[in-house]
Amino acid sequence: MPSDLVELGRVVSAYGIRGWVKVQPHAADGDTLLGVKAWWLRAPVPPGSTGALPSALAIRVAACRLHGGHVVAQLEGIGDRDQAQALKGYTVWVPRDQFPQPDENEYYWVDLIGCRLYGEHEGEAALIGIVEDVVDNGAHGVLRVSRQIEDADGQCQPVLSARGKPMDVLVPFVAAHVHTVDLANRRLVSNWPAAF
Repeated sequence: MPSDLVELGRVVSAYGIRGWVKVQPHAADGDTLLGVKAWWLRAPVPPGSTGALPSALAIRVAACRLHGGHVVAQLEGIGDRDQAQALKGYTVWVPRDQFPQPDENEYYWVDLIGCRLYGEHEGEAALIGIVEDVVDNGAHGVLRVSRQIEDADGQCQPVLSARGKPMDVLVPFVAAHVHTVDLANRRLVSNWPAAF
């Protein structure tokens, strides 16, 4: 199993009577799902369960197309509606190295997660924290950043609230605020106030 699998969608139902599945992509479009020859399917995790994720099963994509806001696909070995319906709730994963190359100044959100975000403090670059998630607010992406401080060795330590809980900050992921994205060094530079 590839070590760089990224969850891109979820099987929501069967589609038709010939074994096709309907997938709700997590992104606004399902282009990445259309461009690969195999998906990795992972069984749903029961609510409240802990531990490792279920193993992923590689399955070849025989045919695939967009249908409204969904992706519909014929998967090898799935020949009827009952088999397709049995996959409802499974998550769809694709190796990161099979994603299409993004255009200049475009980024896959999954690549931003784990990057250090630097802002400004008294005219100097200062660590704000580490990107934990990217969410869509309808107009643009928003970075959810876990507040961190760097120790003398360059290691990050979480900033805790008065109640001992990790603190987060939300930063719009737009060129007006985030002006440098250096994925090779896992570093984002912004004009966002570090003490915000």
